[in-house]
Amino acid sequence: MAKKTNPGNMRKKKKRSAFGKAVRGLTTALLAVFLVIFLTSFFVGGYFFVNVMRVVGGDPVIDLDEAKQSRAQTTVIYANDKNGQPVEYARLHGEQNRMWLDLENMGEPREATGMPLIADAYVALEDKRFWDHKGVDWTRFVAVITTYEFTQGASTITQQLIKNVTQEKDVTAVRKYREILTALNMERNYAKTTILEGYLNELYLGRGCYGVKTGAERYFGKEVSELNIAECAALASITKAPSFYDPIKNLDNNRERMEYCLKEMRDQGKITREEYEEALAYPIEFQAEPAAAQQSQPEQVNNYYVDFIIDTVISDLKRQYDMSESEAWRKVYYGGLKIFAAVDMDIQKSMEDVFSKRTTFSELKGSAKNPIHAAMAVMDYEGRVVGIVGGAGQKPGNRSLNRAAQSWRQPGSTIKPLAVYGPAIEKDLIHWSTLTENSAIAYNGDMWPHNVDGTLGNGAYVTVQTAIEKSINTVSARTVYYTLKARAAFDFLKEHFGFAKLDDKRDPILEPMSVGSMTYGFSALEECAAYAVFGNGGTYYSPYCYFRVTDNTGNTVILEKKQTVKRAFSEDTAKVMNELLRTVPLDNYYSGNNAKNIGKFLKFGKTGTTSKNMDRWFSGGTPYYVGSVWFGYDTPSDLGDNMTNPSARIWMEVFNRIHGGLDSSKKFPASSKAVAKSYCTQTGKLATDNCPNTATGWYRTSNIPGECTSSHIADNGLGGAINNWIDRFLGGGATPRGTVPGRTATTVPDVTEPEGEEP
Repeated sequence: MAKKTNPGNMRKKKKRSAFGKAVRGLTTALLAVFLVIFLTSFFVGGYFFVNVMRVVGGDPVIDLDEAKQSRAQTTVIYANDKNGQPVEYARLHGEQNRMWLDLENMGEPREATGMPLIADAYVALEDKRFWDHKGVDWTRFVAVITTYEFTQGASTITQQLIKNVTQEKDVTAVRKYREILTALNMERNYAKTTILEGYLNELYLGRGCYGVKTGAERYFGKEVSELNIAECAALASITKAPSFYDPIKNLDNNRERMEYCLKEMRDQGKITREEYEEALAYPIEFQAEPAAAQQSQPEQVNNYYVDFIIDTVISDLKRQYDMSESEAWRKVYYGGLKIFAAVDMDIQKSMEDVFSKRTTFSELKGSAKNPIHAAMAVMDYEGRVVGIVGGAGQKPGNRSLNRAAQSWRQPGSTIKPLAVYGPAIEKDLIHWSTLTENSAIAYNGDMWPHNVDGTLGNGAYVTVQTAIEKSINTVSARTVYYTLKARAAFDFLKEHFGFAKLDDKRDPILEPMSVGSMTYGFSALEECAAYAVFGNGGTYYSPYCYFRVTDNTGNTVILEKKQTVKRAFSEDTAKVMNELLRTVPLDNYYSGNNAKNIGKFLKFGKTGTTSKNMDRWFSGGTPYYVGSVWFGYDTPSDLGDNMTNPSARIWMEVFNRIHGGLDSSKKFPASSKAVAKSYCTQTGKLATDNCPNTATGWYRTSNIPGECTSSHIADNGLGGAINNWIDRFLGGGATPRGTVPGRTATTVPDVTEPEGEEP
């Protein structure tokens, strides 16, 4: 009998079968998901583990040594004080005022911690477990999550240093993860003291100050090592929020956090209770905002010497290291350089005072569109630029036009000692008492040149000394045209001096070489260096404004002064020229009481005026310094001919000031090959008992004139002509073209100003 099937049971079996399949399917799916999660976690976790181990245990992620060298740091210019010790003179920086200070120079180690006081203040306030953790304060990190619910920060000093170096401050988990790994890596590769030093130099303290050194100087006017406990706490308190805790703007905010810092220092055993009480009671004095900032001036205007240094160092970096202009500029402003300047601070200050107040020329200003300016360079006799000013009145801004070093103007008669008389004496073509006719010459279809009195000369024969004293253009022109030659004069300038704008095609002709009507001309600095040869025995030294440039440590020399040093004139020629230039009358250029110092010293000098009175010059020196002054309109224009040379007056004022307290008995260099001799003023030859009028001149021993053989029967007419003929053939010595050795010397009338002019 067949077994009957129960439909209900069948349905139950089918349900159980479907349920089992579902369970098995779900189990399989769960196992698959678990397996995927497990494998994913394994691989991801493995990746993270490997990555953590690779980063944490690897080479430094951040090279602190490289970061130290590459950070934008303030460049400091130093100048020597009266004792020859370098003192800070100026700072150069862009938006960031940053100077690196080694931890050991931040103050004496404290007995309780072995650290400088400023370090203790920062550790107590910012990271009290700094000396114990390995880059991340996990205790603090967990507390921030569980207790403070992210209302407080957990970054350690190490992590803050990383943010300051990388400038990565986005609030993201990925950035935080990288920061943690980098912190662990940094702690494995660097000592705690190295990390702390980096942090104290990288942190921002507001008002453009980076690092505790610039912060201490800005807020307290002190070095970090000079700060007391209260000041260290106040400085450390700024870091969390530099604007909110700015002690000048928000004193109460800073005070509250400073007191909290002192409490932490006490509780952590970094200071005693007595020190804590004293610090709380200490009346902190913060430096007020500088006047320049109160007036909303964007930057402090450096003086012309600082600008001169900046331009020179940039130029030298470009040349020596093949840098671009922008690279050299960044190196100067952000490279943390130490520049040891050649400036004499007292001389520079005196010059700035004279030029800013327009002393001796206050009435000569020109117009707003075309002002009258002046510029001056002062040097010692071995190329050291002790002072330079590039304009009159208030300096308009940083790296403005320096007319003393960056403007070239025709030199007028100041070229004569350099290109005419000096070279001709050096070549034994002329001497002190060589006689030359004071008459124009036929040149380019006209009679040329005119003298300062407007005439073409009076036909009298005058000595070289008189020609220099009176700045007679006709004599200079004849000396170049007949005796020296224009090409020889030009070649002498080019070979022996440092003039940058000589024109090889247009300058080697008569007008530029004899009266200074050059294509471009000289700068005051160039002329100053050239005129130094007349006061130092004949050696040319190219000018320099710094002794050396080093990195921020002072140990690596980046640049050193490099000079061109060469013999321009022999010692005997330099001595003769010095004596000749000392006969130029300078008494007319004193003003007020400014002769009380400079009037005691030996002086040489030469004035210069260009055509249409567009430029006025004076170059000269004492046994201590040499200086050149240019005066004129920015856009060349007629200054007028009824003024006493303003350049000479400026020179006198400056030199009077800078010679106060100096020994006035100092002499110029002597030469055994230059001798003083008495000469006949009528023939220019060495005087004898028969000569009625004599004077003393200086001669190179290689070119001493013969004795005067004239009977002095008559100065002109037949007797004079006979004497001239006899002297020419029997008197001995070469007779340069354009000169007549036996002719009578005639005195040239005085003029308002002993000046020559260009054609």
